[in-house]
Amino acid sequence: MRTGVWLVGARGSVATTSIVGALALRAGLTDPTGCVTELPDLRGPALPAFTDLVLGGHDVVTTPLTKRAEALAAAGVLPGRLVAALPDELAAVERDLRPAPTGGTQADRAAATVRDLTAFRDRHALDRVVVVNVSATEPPARAHPAHLDPDALRAALAGPDEVLPPSSLYAYAALLAGCPYVDFTPSTGLRLPALTALAAGRGLPYAGHDGKTGETLVKSVLAPMFAMRHLRVRSWSGVNLLGGGDGATLADPAANAAKVHSKQRVLDETLGYQPQGGTRIEYVEELGDFKTAWDLVTFAGFLGTGMRMEFTWHGCDSALAAPLVLDLARLTAAAHAAGHTGPLADLAFFFKDPLGAPTHSLADQWTRLCGFARRLHTGGTRAPHD
Repeated sequence: MRTGVWLVGARGSVATTSIVGALALRAGLTDPTGCVTELPDLRGPALPAFTDLVLGGHDVVTTPLTKRAEALAAAGVLPGRLVAALPDELAAVERDLRPAPTGGTQADRAAATVRDLTAFRDRHALDRVVVVNVSATEPPARAHPAHLDPDALRAALAGPDEVLPPSSLYAYAALLAGCPYVDFTPSTGLRLPALTALAAGRGLPYAGHDGKTGETLVKSVLAPMFAMRHLRVRSWSGVNLLGGGDGATLADPAANAAKVHSKQRVLDETLGYQPQGGTRIEYVEELGDFKTAWDLVTFAGFLGTGMRMEFTWHGCDSALAAPLVLDLARLTAAAHAAGHTGPLADLAFFFKDPLGAPTHSLADQWTRLCGFARRLHTGGTRAPHD
């Protein structure tokens, strides 16, 4: 199943690492560490092989992909030997990267995006294209009456106003082009009634939001532990220090607030209450593409005895995110081929703020994901919530 993976933000750190990783896997130069779709419970014939993936995308910047990869290698994000071994392959992907459409109305930009997606699919004789948003985090979208209805939205986009934030305009264009959409960011994306209605009308699946790669991943394991042991969490405070482009973006208060909201949901929905404390995100340029998170949890046990725990997470976000981007592209392509439509709730395992998911427990999400993969591979019936 020849599958296109169209990356919005294709020259960013996550996308570049995903591209180098996919090319290295295709060439047999690395192993699939971090790709959960290569675990026995998920691997199977329904998923496109790494050799079936064809990569392209949009970005607002024009830095050559090889230069971006070399910079990431110098920063210790990916091995320099892989960049040196893949010059022809990187050049081939470069030919499939396009400047993000600008100018005109939002309808004009959406039409230009549709043309790029359609040309990419036709040029490589692809069975389908999955659009994955890995661009910078946006502030929350401003409410607009056209967000409620597809016809009203189409009419409004032809006017002079900026009706949709960029992530949602890409989602709209993806749906018009017949492409499933995955949002790896906490941006608005497809979370508007007009867009979900359009996805349903066109029979397309979608997934998101906000890839779960670090501190929140740990929270989704620890919070159920406290709940199942009937221990009362009194406070949970976290500090996230990060550099790179993501850190610079999150220095904007509105984008920062959107990210914090996404990170906090796991506690409220797992514990059934929101403990005291919060999450703070700070930009530290010196950290580059790495991030450090420190959390302090205070909790009460039997007879009200007070206790505490702390953990520190130090990781490279791009190296943690990139294999998940490839996993999501493969699973979403398989879901599309199997006729799934609407939000793919069984992919909640990958997200901080998952669409349509009833649980934030990583163990429960893993069980649902394995069942989903099993049905894809065996051609079994879809679960009622799909």
